Amino acid sequence: MLKAFRVTAILEGISYLLLFSITMPLKHWAQILEPNLVVGYAHGGLFILYVLLAVVLSWERKWGFKRFMILFIASLLPFGTFYADKKYLKVADLSISG
Repeated sequence: MLKAFRVTAILEGISYLLLFSITMPLKHWAQILEPNLVVGYAHGGLFILYVLLAVVLSWERKWGFKRFMILFIASLLPFGTFYADKKYLKVADLSISG
C-alpha cells in the first residue's frame, strides 16, 4: 500500500506542475482549453486518491494527525508531494524493506 501511495504522490505532483506550468497558460494566454480539461480531471482524481490513501495509511500505520497534516499540506503546495515522498514516504518504505 505504501508503494502505491508513493506512486500516487509522484503522479499527483507531476499533474499539479503540468496544470500550473503548461495547461493553465495555454488556457488563459492561447485560449486552448482541452489540455487544461484533461490534466485538470486527472489531477483532481489523483488528488482525491492521494488524500484517501494518506488517510488510510495514517490510520493503518498509526502515523498520527501531525504526519497526516504534513502529507495533506504537501499536496497543496507545488513540489510538496516530492518533498513528502523524500522526507517521509521513502524513509517509511526503507524501514519496511530493510
